Amino acid sequence: MERARRAQHRFETDGSQELFDRAAQAAGWAIMEPSRNRTLAELAVSTTGLGNVEDKIIKNHRKTLGLMRDIAGVKTHGIIGDDPATGITEIARPIGVVGAVVPSTNPAATPANNIINALKCGNAIVLSPSPKGIPSCETLLGYIHAEFAKCGIDPDLVQMVPAPGSKDKTQRMLEKADLLVVTGSQDNVRRAYSSGTPAVAVGAGNVTVIVDETADLTAAAQKIAASKTFDNATSCSSENAVIVLDEVYDAFVAEMAKARGALIPAEGADSIIAKLWPDGHLNRSVIAQDARVMIKALELTDQVPSGTEFVAVETDGIGPDHPLSGEKLSRVLALYRARDFDDAAVTVERILDYQGAGHSVGLHTTDDKRAVFLGQVLPTCRVIVNQAHTFATGGAFTNGMPFSLSMGCGSWGGNSIDTNVHWRHFTQTAKIIREIPANEPAVEDIFGAYWAETGK
Repeated sequence: MERARRAQHRFETDGSQELFDRAAQAAGWAIMEPSRNRTLAELAVSTTGLGNVEDKIIKNHRKTLGLMRDIAGVKTHGIIGDDPATGITEIARPIGVVGAVVPSTNPAATPANNIINALKCGNAIVLSPSPKGIPSCETLLGYIHAEFAKCGIDPDLVQMVPAPGSKDKTQRMLEKADLLVVTGSQDNVRRAYSSGTPAVAVGAGNVTVIVDETADLTAAAQKIAASKTFDNATSCSSENAVIVLDEVYDAFVAEMAKARGALIPAEGADSIIAKLWPDGHLNRSVIAQDARVMIKALELTDQVPSGTEFVAVETDGIGPDHPLSGEKLSRVLALYRARDFDDAAVTVERILDYQGAGHSVGLHTTDDKRAVFLGQVLPTCRVIVNQAHTFATGGAFTNGMPFSLSMGCGSWGGNSIDTNVHWRHFTQTAKIIREIPANEPAVEDIFGAYWAETGK
């Protein structure tokens, strides 16, 4: 931590926008260079046992490319605002040393995202990977340091908690950093918030999606299938429950079958639950596995069509006694029926009250008013409309969300932010405040209308 602090001080003192940008670009290319990207993807899958190589390659590339697009031209050094009307000048300043806790589900893409944002804003960063994510993190840092060597940038700007990791080491990092960015287990989130260090942390996902009677059912089924199966459902933005209006339920199930999603009728739900949670915990032989492995582990080989890529289990239960209503980290969906749209919205709210409040919901519809309604009444920070959820929530080239692998969930999810974690969370400003002509209103100007209505 002290080496990181000294490196950051030099980086800030001697720094310029060009230097900050060069450091961020070096880190971005370190993960995007194709041979390195493939090595990181292969290492991530082999060491964590989660996801699949080809999808991780896509994720590493697109998430980093999108982030580099988002930060291109953004001013994070020196004067960033000067308003003569208010007399205020804003100066961008680094925060210092960022401590980042990163999950095993994205052991290269998430730390790269945090590193790039930190460097862009003139910070150093120390990573605390999950135990299974250590090899990927070490390899990524090796690639970044190799790029730094080409640019004359101090490698101490990007470090990790020495292996083997431990809760004690992570706790010391949490307490000594200037800012914490935490993605992953809610236990780590709680520890960050109680550490005494300012923290940007994110909530749990449990994405629930409505398919209404106006939706393009073919497109909805194809998007849900592509999203649910991407990287074997490791993303917090992967659909976990789909609520289909009764009017189009059978037609949607038929389209889902064309998209290689197999229906498990309600009478088969108990068997799935017993195998997916054999001891009350998610079965590691099922979570984030390829379809073939998952189907075998759930003993569905003779019950689903050949070529099945995911399964949708009919259910109507919600809450701790109904685990299908929670996050499953696998190619398993919970499938609910709803009488109408209002009934579907109530079901979503009940699911989010159990798990996933604040994160995001999805809606397949041609009625945009319904999306606005959900945004007004549900405990959610994002309503994703007519999109494959995994590809949309954390930023896409076809929507306006910033590219990120960490989604703030607002007060609903116990978080301090309600946005995607992005560069703005890694900088702070000093303000020069000058005297200006007085701008004091008369009391009557403020309360005149109120007095006219209520009496003085």
